[in-house]
Amino acid sequence: MKLKELKIGNICVPVPIIQGGMAVRISTATLASAVANEGGIGIIAGTGMKLEELRCEIRKAKEMTNGIIGVNVLFAVREFADLVKTAINEKIDLIVSGAGFSRDMFVWGKESGVPIVPIVSSAKLAKLAEKLGAAAIIVEGKEAGGHLGTDRPMKDILPEVCAATKLPVIAAGGVINGKDIADAIKLGATGVQMGTRFAASVESNASKNLKDLYVKARKEDVILIKSPVGLPGQGIKNHFYDLIEGGNSPANKNCVGCLKRCSHSFCIMDALENACQSGDESKALVFSGECIDKINEILPVKAIFKNLMQQVKNA
Repeated sequence: MKLKELKIGNICVPVPIIQGGMAVRISTATLASAVANEGGIGIIAGTGMKLEELRCEIRKAKEMTNGIIGVNVLFAVREFADLVKTAINEKIDLIVSGAGFSRDMFVWGKESGVPIVPIVSSAKLAKLAEKLGAAAIIVEGKEAGGHLGTDRPMKDILPEVCAATKLPVIAAGGVINGKDIADAIKLGATGVQMGTRFAASVESNASKNLKDLYVKARKEDVILIKSPVGLPGQGIKNHFYDLIEGGNSPANKNCVGCLKRCSHSFCIMDALENACQSGDESKALVFSGECIDKINEILPVKAIFKNLMQQVKNA
């Protein structure tokens, strides 16, 4: 199979691969620029960042690449509007958002000329997003890491969304290798989003301990946890998971009200920060896709792309 370029609004991407926006601070300028330099779309995860930090990451990424750079911001965070507007003011190439969306973000995109790409898990939401002004749709199935909006496989949802919209459709969830890419395109996708594979890369900002955990993890280690966001989160079973399941989650003593709505069962930002940046591993929430067992080594982004292109060619 030969891959075709991906067109989103006025953007043409040579390689139809979007790197997932993985918070907190896994997807920073270093990873995003490396992906963009290989012809894909590099994404900076704005969730959990302060405005100035996001501004600096965007500028750093632009210094490291002439490729396409986007920002992903979780709709559930209280500073959603300010983060999106900051990215737009920094002339970001596109905005990706998951865990819901608002009419406002499409208005901001239209006013600025920045394509808005929502993550959805149903044909109904895809049609609504198209009506509101989305430039493309990311369809995410239950195989994805992090917060999930469905318990259905991506391969079941994808054809329904492709039939419901005329927009470019990007498949997400369980895409690890070139065969996965080819399978998604055969089902109608115009591109794919890959998160976990790039989290386990040299350029990923994840800690060494987290990367080692990705390589060692087996399929049976992948679990669902009830997130304070109000959605199930998919990750790897560890001590923190056992605490949560046993009703012994760490007390949240320094809540800063980062989410619009929060159950306060534990601090999601602290838990992700502990996982990503060598914090207290006993309090770390390790998000991961359910196909983590397909990853057996940490590779540079350039090598990942080389392998993917060869695998797609042979698919």
